[in-house]
Order: sequence, then C-alpha cells, then structure tokens
Amino acid sequence: MNQDVVIVLDCGATNIRAIAMAPDGRVVAKAVMPNASLPATENPDWQIWSLDAIMDSFSQCARRLAGELTSCRVRGLAVTTFGVDGALVDAQGALLYPVISWKCPRTAPVMADIARFISPAELQAISGIGPFSFNTLYKLVWLKQHHPGLLAKAHAWLFISSLINHRLTGAFTTDRTMAGTSQLLDVGRERFSERILAAVGLDAALFPPLVNAGDSIGALLPAAAARLGLPPGLPVIAAGHDTQFALFGSGAGLDQPVLSSGTWEILMVRSRRVDTGLLPAIAGSTCELDSCAGLFNPGLQWLASGVLEWVRQLCWASAPSAGVYDEMIREAREVPPGADGVRMSGSLLAAGAGLASWRGLSLAARRGHIYRAALEGLAMTLRDNLALLEQIGHFTVSELTLVGGGGRNALWNQIKADLLNVPIKVINEAETTVLGASMFIWSGIGYVPSPEHARGLVAYQYQWFRPGGDYADVQWSPPGLPSSQPGVPVC
Repeated sequence: MNQDVVIVLDCGATNIRAIAMAPDGRVVAKAVMPNASLPATENPDWQIWSLDAIMDSFSQCARRLAGELTSCRVRGLAVTTFGVDGALVDAQGALLYPVISWKCPRTAPVMADIARFISPAELQAISGIGPFSFNTLYKLVWLKQHHPGLLAKAHAWLFISSLINHRLTGAFTTDRTMAGTSQLLDVGRERFSERILAAVGLDAALFPPLVNAGDSIGALLPAAAARLGLPPGLPVIAAGHDTQFALFGSGAGLDQPVLSSGTWEILMVRSRRVDTGLLPAIAGSTCELDSCAGLFNPGLQWLASGVLEWVRQLCWASAPSAGVYDEMIREAREVPPGADGVRMSGSLLAAGAGLASWRGLSLAARRGHIYRAALEGLAMTLRDNLALLEQIGHFTVSELTLVGGGGRNALWNQIKADLLNVPIKVINEAETTVLGASMFIWSGIGYVPSPEHARGLVAYQYQWFRPGGDYADVQWSPPGLPSSQPGVPVC
C-alpha cells in the first residue's frame, strides 16, 4: 500500500533539507546538505547567497529521498526559509543582482540613516518590524542608491522562497509570511505600505501578488521535476518564513505564547490583536504576520544561551566539552534559588553588546553560583518580556510552550516555571517548522479541510514543568492532541 507524503524543502542558513512528512506528522525520510553564504565579488566582507547552489543542494537532497520513498506517493511540495532576503529579477525570473544575505553588513549605514526618509518610530509602528539592519527595506534602499539602473529595469522583487518557487513553477508570487518580515508592510492592513514605499521611492508594482500559506502556487515544471527526481505536475503550495510555521507546528493556539530558546530567545504569540504603537519603545520587539491570514505574531528577542556559553567559557574553560553542561547544571542545582544573593544584570541580557554587572559576589561564591545567577537573570528577562508581550498582544498567559535547544536544560526550564508561576511545556518535536508547513500542504491539496484539521492528526508529546515542581521528576506526557482552544478556528 502506498503511503501518502508531502515534501518540505527547507533552506536554512546552515543546512539545506528535503523532508518527507506523513499526514500524522511523522518524518518519513530526510536528507540534509550544508549551506553557507559566500563573499561578494565587490567586497569580500559582504555576504551573498548563491541561488544556483541552493537549488543544486535541493536537487541532491530530493534525489536522496527517492530510495526511501519507493512505497510512497508524493502529494505536494512547499518551501520554507529564513526571512528578509531576496533579489531583483527580470521578466524571465533571472537575477539582476545576487541575493544579499542577512549576514551582510553593507546595509547597516542605510538603517542608521533611514530617518532622512521616515522616522524609525513611525516605520516600526506601521510595519511592526524592529530596526534590524538586514531588513528587506534597507537592502532595496541600498540597491536604489548604488544600482539605480537595476531597479529601473527590474520586473519584480522576489523573496528567497519565491525565487525558489519561481524555479519550481515559473510563477511570480510573494509569500505573505516573507513579506511580513520585510519592514515594508502596513502590518495591520496586511498589505505593502503606501507611506513607507513613497518615503523611500519604491513602487508597489515591484512586488508580485501576496499568496497565503496553503494557496496553490502552481504545478512543478517538468525540468524542475526531473532535477528533483519528483513527479512533474506536483502541486507546489505556498509556505514561506520558517518562524511562522514553527509557531503553528508547535501546536500553539491563539494567545498561547511560544518561546524559541537558543543562542537568542525569541518569544512570540499568535494573536488577533496587536498594538504596534507600543513597539518602538521596546528593544528587540517585532510583529510579523502569522501563517494564517488575519492573525499576527508580535514578539521580542534577546541574547540567551549565548550568555550561558560565555559563562561556560569563563568558568568551565578547561572542562571536557562532552558532558560539560551536565556538570554545570549539577553544580548550579547545588546552589539554592536566589544563588545566595548573587545576581547578574546588564546589557548582556539585552540585544546590544555592553557591560554586565554582578552583585552579591563574595569569596564564598563558586562557579555554580555564577551559572545559576545567569539562569535566573535570563528567566527574569523572560518574565519582564512576557509581561510586555501580554500588553502588545492583548492576552493573558496561562502556559508557555518552549521549543529549541534551550528546552534541553531541565533546570533552566524549572526556574522559568517557578519565576513565571505558569506551567512550561517543552515539545518533543525537533521539526516544528517542517511539521507546520506540511499541515498547510495537506490543506492546500485538499487532503484535509484546513491546516487546523491537519494539526489535529498529530499526536504531540510535551514535557511539563510546573511551578514548585522538581525538574528531576519530570516525564514526557503520553501522546495527545495539542492544547488549542476548542471552538476557536485558527485558520
């Protein structure tokens, strides 16, 4: 019997992946290749992406899946990737200039000078997006300043997911979730902002029509199908920015915040309402468009595990790398809550670089005190930012879902639960982005009535950390449906 599967092509900053997913959310097959930005020809300090190299990696990954999918029937395909990046193209979809990477520093001066076009506060209040130098807006202003002839003859600007989709189908589209990262939208109206475009001298006609996640982009072209080793005519379904599909794939319903914990912590929520007027005064704040039309993803971000890695290098530099974090956690657990008065605060807990201050250090303090103080300081930052997010998104937190590498630190999870005084649930699923995107493919091809219905087919497992509990006693919950709000349609 043939197993129905869909394939998600995921372009990350470090890896290119092709992953086949079953309707119940299981990973059926996976192939991975490394990805990396390249030095630009004009300046070796600048960074670009090679679209040809990305497509070649996708081809190799998809072909590797073939041996594992011999008893499967591929039903559809979608693309997920990082936000903001893209390129100007001609009427045939050929690049007029390389894809400028979000890692490239060339646009930092543009952001620093943007006030001569529009005030940064007004810009964020309209777009929802914070001042990050890699935003699409600054790339287009840079191209306008340095290569004005390219803009004059460009047929379109395509975000990187749409560049890939054009190679697959020949269609010119704009993934809605990608546009939501650009700092070019009127986020509340879910359309490109006349005010922002006029201020920087860009034409709205540069951007192809927005497509919602789950919409059909087109059929897989024969040449692309041959390159990928997939059936020609396969439906290609719109997806887009990886963050939004990770949120949906985590099982989060409306007004249920999700913390992606890693080098940076990114706290987001799926909300019907958002007050973008509050954002300019809040460092690290942003608001993107949700994977579902009519919903928003306000969020905040700050340096997190990067601080813990700094503590490791400072205090455990000579420890073997294998098991070092287990040792750090053990020593921190021997220290009582409050770390005997040792506290860490300062701009190491914020988005910018700067000085951190330590209080309560004495000759009796051990390195376990320093690590526990860092865990508690970061948890306090989470508490403060969660309170801000409640104001921005007009919700009251009842539980927090945690995804990402930071979720493997059980002591840190328990500290968060105790400080927030709400349950923390850690999802036992590494592929939340691909999982979420697959749900929109199943819906887009008509296999299920909606992405929400597809999500209901997944047996989620969570590890719960409750206020006042003992993290050493935490076990995985039995499989169950995601805790979405009954009767409230999410898509």
